[in-house]
Amino acid sequence: MNKKLAAALSGGAVLVLALSGCSSDEVDEGQKVDAWAKTFCDQAKPQIQKRADAQQTIISTAADGKPADVQAADSKAFQDIADTDKALAKAVESAGVPPVENGEKLRQDAIKELNATATAYEGLRKQVDALDPKDQQKFADGLQGVADGLKRIEKMDQDALAKIQSGELGKAMAKQPGCQKTRASVAPTATSGPAAKPGDAAPASPSAAASGSASAKPSAPAKPSTSAKPSASTSAASE
Repeated sequence: MNKKLAAALSGGAVLVLALSGCSSDEVDEGQKVDAWAKTFCDQAKPQIQKRADAQQTIISTAADGKPADVQAADSKAFQDIADTDKALAKAVESAGVPPVENGEKLRQDAIKELNATATAYEGLRKQVDALDPKDQQKFADGLQGVADGLKRIEKMDQDALAKIQSGELGKAMAKQPGCQKTRASVAPTATSGPAAKPGDAAPASPSAAASGSASAKPSAPAKPSTSAKPSASTSAASE
């Protein structure tokens, strides 16, 4: 799986403004862009951290753990990612119109796409909640379905902020500490252990299933599209 919002936040080239070669108007416009980026990224920072923590939860959930534990971890992670996308949409909205060409359209598109992605993650959470952890085979089959849904949502999540993260606005966002890639604050748990026994071990989490792994080892989803992303999104803002 591709990395999401959180992973992509560190991307983007840093804007190097040679003041001696810029007119006063260009400098003023650059300052406006930087100010918008700071406003947005300051609000985005806690959401990026929350997404990174959700991703780590999915990644570190032992594949040989109890199905009910895997279910609970994945369900919470998906809801957390949905919540971060909603919060990021509000951050884009409250930051105002970006001072760039077609700024209003970029803003509205980002808000719409982030909210749509949040809804999709909530759908995955409901799908996980509906699984029966008492039947290991059915649970495994259900997780595969969740993984398939994750793949479909990946592109949505990656594209949600792609437009406002392009051009001068994206470069300004990449400079902001609040939009930098972050490390999960959740300590990873050991995923190794004795081989899972039929009847008492859960199949790999959606992150592993989505990657096509047939083993009981959970694979780290570059992004928790359905297993904890934001990823991260693109160069700034983002599972």
